[in-house]
Amino acid sequence: MRRMAQRIAAPVERFLHTETGSGILLLVAAAVALVWANSPWSASYDSLWHTPITLGFGEWGMTESLHFWINDGLMTLFFMVAGLEIKRELVEGELSDIRRAALPIAAAIGGMAIPALIYFAFNTAEATRNGWGIPMATDIAFAIGILSLLGSRVPSALRILLLAVAIIDDVGAILVIAIFYSAGVSLEGLAIVGAGLVFLVFIQRLGVRPGGAYIFPLIVMWAGLHEAGIHPTIAGVIVGLATPVKPWLSREKFVEIAEASLDEFQQSTEHAGGEDMMEPLKRLSVAGREAVSPVARLNAGYHPWVAYLIMPLFALANAGVNLGGVEFGMEHSSMVMIGIGAGLALGKPVGIIAASWLFVKCNLCTLPRGVTWGGIMILGFAAGIGFTMAIFIAELAFPGSPYLGLGKLAILIATAIAGIASLLLGRALLPRGVENSVAAKLSPADVEASTEY
Repeated sequence: MRRMAQRIAAPVERFLHTETGSGILLLVAAAVALVWANSPWSASYDSLWHTPITLGFGEWGMTESLHFWINDGLMTLFFMVAGLEIKRELVEGELSDIRRAALPIAAAIGGMAIPALIYFAFNTAEATRNGWGIPMATDIAFAIGILSLLGSRVPSALRILLLAVAIIDDVGAILVIAIFYSAGVSLEGLAIVGAGLVFLVFIQRLGVRPGGAYIFPLIVMWAGLHEAGIHPTIAGVIVGLATPVKPWLSREKFVEIAEASLDEFQQSTEHAGGEDMMEPLKRLSVAGREAVSPVARLNAGYHPWVAYLIMPLFALANAGVNLGGVEFGMEHSSMVMIGIGAGLALGKPVGIIAASWLFVKCNLCTLPRGVTWGGIMILGFAAGIGFTMAIFIAELAFPGSPYLGLGKLAILIATAIAGIASLLLGRALLPRGVENSVAAKLSPADVEASTEY
């Protein structure tokens, strides 16, 4: 029965450990939202997300809609995972070395600037120009998921480059949200944020490990940012960036503790009748936990919840555009759709390709081994998949505005165009088994050098 259960669970576990699975679930959630919002039961879709929910106790309670708690509450964990990824990349990943970081930084900046300029070119009116940040965003899960559908055609260097570009894109989106899509800043709220941050640093200095203990300062900073007029999800980014990257136990120390614990375990089973077996096993378990960096451990713990619960729930709550209620004939409506759609589906690839070409031609960086200009083109279209972050910014840019539905519809159309284009280009430009064929021609030294990307 156990083996049968394992055989049944194995495909599910493999699905949950792939970005493709997350992307598919996002797509399904978005499709359900669209169908539901345009069905005879569309009223129940709207009423569900406006259901009031109170969290807190006594005078400290807060009553908001379910939609608010998803977008401003649960998405804080999404931003925390983004902060963890950014911290890891800055300290020991692709962004830790300026030579390796030059290309993804240039590509990401180009991929953010050109879409914003395209939007501005079509939307100079005061009523619509606030949406310039919408086409700047990339959805990491969807973009990586699309590349995963191409299988072995995609060189690992291209996947890593897309991840680095998407992470820098996230940094840009976070800064845009914090600076341009926040209300007037309250000093009292900032003081609360400062107190939460001081407490976080204090418990870190005491040696408190990341996990449940980080929830309290996270809530304090969330409340402070909400009070300050800054989008409260930024609290997640702060906690992510404040999480230590280095493990508390070095690899050598872990091996030393593990060997001693295993020796003691062996002796306890042979000579003591197994009475003292738990103590060495407990030390081994603690050592195993302390040998993993807090950033990696938190990321591994929260990523499945974010990828397979929070993001699909966000898509379900926000992708339900009632096409019958979208005011296509409204003034500037076509300009909003063109600005967002062209910014994502066209501006992203143009910006990424142009910036990358300029930096390579100026000898400021080189293409990673195994990545061609065709690969950069595929990356550009994959980065045009905005979805989660683009919809999030649209909610901030057009709160309660009739342009919100138009913006969401444009995001969905552009995401579909960019995703299909990247798939078709991948099948046309990338040969089958490209990694294996390239690796077979490389010497061991070349293979080691190729890990630069």
